[in-house]
Amino acid sequence: MNAPGRSRSAAPFAHRLRRLRTGGLKPPIAEHDGRPPEPRPHTSVDCGWGRLLFAQTFADPGELARAMRGEAPERRDIAVYVRDPHLVLAAAPQDLFLDPSHTCRLDLSTYRSGRRRPRGFVVRRLCSAADLAEVNRIYLTRNMVPLAEEVMWRSLDHRVITHLVAEDEASGAILGTVTGIDHVRAFDDPERGCSLWCLAVDPQAAQPGIGEALVRHLAEMFKARGRAFLDLSVMHDNEQALALYEKLGFVRVPFFSVKRKNPINEKLFVGEPPEAGLNPYARLITDEARRRGIAVEVVDAPGGFFRLSLGGRSILCRESLSELTSAVALSICDDKTVTRRVVARAGIVVPEQIDGDDPKALEAFLARHGAVVVKPARGEQGQGVAVGLEDVASVRKAVEEARRHCEKVLIEACAPGLDLRLVVIDYRLVAAAVRRPARVVGDGQARLEELIERQSRRRAAATGGESSIPLDAETERCVQAAGFTLEEVPPAGTEVQVRRTANLHTGGTIHDVTGEVHPALARAAVEAARAIGIPVAGIDLMVGSVREPSYVFIEANERPGLANHEPHPTAERFLDLLFPQSIPAARRGGASSPGEVTAARGGA
Repeated sequence: MNAPGRSRSAAPFAHRLRRLRTGGLKPPIAEHDGRPPEPRPHTSVDCGWGRLLFAQTFADPGELARAMRGEAPERRDIAVYVRDPHLVLAAAPQDLFLDPSHTCRLDLSTYRSGRRRPRGFVVRRLCSAADLAEVNRIYLTRNMVPLAEEVMWRSLDHRVITHLVAEDEASGAILGTVTGIDHVRAFDDPERGCSLWCLAVDPQAAQPGIGEALVRHLAEMFKARGRAFLDLSVMHDNEQALALYEKLGFVRVPFFSVKRKNPINEKLFVGEPPEAGLNPYARLITDEARRRGIAVEVVDAPGGFFRLSLGGRSILCRESLSELTSAVALSICDDKTVTRRVVARAGIVVPEQIDGDDPKALEAFLARHGAVVVKPARGEQGQGVAVGLEDVASVRKAVEEARRHCEKVLIEACAPGLDLRLVVIDYRLVAAAVRRPARVVGDGQARLEELIERQSRRRAAATGGESSIPLDAETERCVQAAGFTLEEVPPAGTEVQVRRTANLHTGGTIHDVTGEVHPALARAAVEAARAIGIPVAGIDLMVGSVREPSYVFIEANERPGLANHEPHPTAERFLDLLFPQSIPAARRGGASSPGEVTAARGGA
């Protein structure tokens, strides 16, 4: 007779659920003589970012603690499968701490492959230096420790470590990565296990399901090798990752991880710092300041205000806007009509422009240019901006929308090409990136609105809530221009651009081109900053190609976001400007970093 509260249909599966729940407590698999096989003692695997130390291969907690204390500088070692963490921590309480992560397990004997195959990308092994560079780029955007190149290639010489990447079928870009460790080949694991590490997806990737595809590919590969289970470690508050793993069938098992107290792990064992409430753009600066020994005082976290102090020098900042930027320079950037006049006098190429209050000039302007841009004279983050308008009715509607943000509205000739952001600090080009409008890729099943919401959640999670795709009239207009409605299901693999503006705050993506920028574009950006008299600025140009000298000036941003330009040292150069005495000794001497461009005073 069934137990009370349990349905008849659930009974046949109860034994399987019990086996999954207690997976972490199973004894090792025994040999023919009844004794479990002995794993290779004192096993560690160098993963490129640090070592994995397998606690089950250490007979004594003190031995494991001593091994953990041997962590190399700039690395992140992890002791895994620790059953008695209190004993390990007691052996080195000043050096080690309990990692606040869950260990989750996928039983490969019951795992079934997904029905949906990846669309628009393929999963393959990492195989080149270019792949490694892209993987490290993704790691840096996710605040992960990058892989050491020499260790990477050594690990590829055998099959203990498997590095997989997801590659865009159209562009060849690397969209995501995951690492697998084969425990049998690492230390003759009697339980025939394996583990997953470092799952990371490019936050700017448009295709859905990349993370799931990487996990499934790794699980299927290890299942084919005859492995019994796939384990992983995930931070307790990583809700997005936990939801994915639970969906795939992972369950929690009672194992623990121990880490070394170091600067990389500091936030895990000292609690939240006072600047935890700042947005990612401010945190990037305050984190670098703390590394240099510069004191940080949060003035107003929601507004992004903080004070930096070193010795007798104290500077108030709002993200990358500091007291070194004058009120006059700020007011020039604040009014786009003034900005245009100032840079035009310095010889910078600007687009033709008319006042939005002049309806008589509109038709002639449209006839002359074919397409126009409508934007408020004041504002930021792409609010109220409409691009590529080709008829009077659309322009008038956009003008009314722009007036919700600023009474004065501008109409400019629409310059075709790429949206190029150049970050200028101390009149040197520090980073350059092409900004692309938000887009989604159809999977043949989800409605366009669902795809946009998924992509928006991914962008918000990756940027601390700074980037998302609004479902507003502008998005509907872009979707209709592409031949769809929000309720339609785009065919699998079909790319749909859902915004015209490339601002990060409306879901746009950033693609580094610092090493490719034509010197004439770099000079134009520096000269524009000099004309305004602003030491830190984001100069926006429209270009046909980043490798060609032609351009059209769009605007200057007095508070450019310094994040999302990895691996270029934007925050470092900002603090070099504010506190020259904090510049590391190795970089003192006044030499520009590779790719930095300066311009002589006086403009063109």
